[in-house]
Amino acid sequence: MPAPHAQEAVTVSVFVQRFSATRRGARLARRLAVHQLDLWGVPYGSPSSEVVALVVAELAANAVLHGRVPGRDFELRLRCDRDADFVRVEVSDTHPGRPKPPDSIPDPADGDGGRGLLLVETLAERWGVRERTGPGKTVWAECALTRVVN
Repeated sequence: MPAPHAQEAVTVSVFVQRFSATRRGARLARRLAVHQLDLWGVPYGSPSSEVVALVVAELAANAVLHGRVPGRDFELRLRCDRDADFVRVEVSDTHPGRPKPPDSIPDPADGDGGRGLLLVETLAERWGVRERTGPGKTVWAECALTRVVN
């Protein structure tokens, strides 16, 4: 009988889900992201969970508000890499426009908008935009994990 082979520990986990390009879809994306992180050993309410929740909320809101194409969904992809201690958040939509943060902090008198990507830039280790298969783009951000339990 051959000797059993030791299995390597799984250190990368992936979650992918499509959502309707609505405010409800964006809210659900944030809630499911936090739930998935908890399943991966990043507890609810932890600093890492809160950072990822904010990044998902901003990117999903942008996909709904600025990247929406009628009749098309947006996609959330989370990739948790325990060896590298980061979570990569990717939000894909079918609109061709590429986001960029404002050159300066918007004046509060100008309304509530224009700060989302500044928040992502502040919270994430790095972020960017890339082409995707099919129409549109993917906006991604990598967030550091302060502690992974598993």
